[in-house]
Amino acid sequence: MAGSVNKVILIGNVGADPEIRRTQDGRPIANLRIATSETWRDRNSGERREKTEWHTVVVFNEGLCKVVEQYVKKGAKLYIEGALQTRKWQDQQGQDRYSTEVVLQGFGSTLTMLDGRGEGGGASSGSGFGGGRSGGSDFGGGDDYGAPSQSSGRSAGGSGAGTGGNFSRDLDDDIPF
Repeated sequence: MAGSVNKVILIGNVGADPEIRRTQDGRPIANLRIATSETWRDRNSGERREKTEWHTVVVFNEGLCKVVEQYVKKGAKLYIEGALQTRKWQDQQGQDRYSTEVVLQGFGSTLTMLDGRGEGGGASSGSGFGGGRSGGSDFGGGDDYGAPSQSSGRSAGGSGAGTGGNFSRDLDDDIPF
């Protein structure tokens, strides 16, 4: 059995347009603020209450950064899977400060757009890229493995050839029944 697990799953709304920065070697880093809310009724007054938590999300995964840069805007509803990381930094007075962030880096990270807004151009923004995990976070680079909706949102340059676009049809040929 594994000694520990560090996995965060959030469904929330983007509080401001994402900030995209670049490292010295040109790799993108996306910073997002995601709001999650819970509501309940106060037992004494019967009044409806709401508590909102703000989460800092940092995306190092290059494919996911492209999706964030092109399609994610303030107010977008996102499903995010990442890991918690705390980093130490110094403020202007030289005092040590700590920030805890949800980090999307590497193979296990997921970012899926959940709302059906038509912003962002080419791809269907309600589903990232064809409804799968966006931007290379799973096998096949986020393709939906040949689903009919995949090619409808792609540009002419991204026909899906060579990226697993015919995966489900090839798999069906090998089934013995």
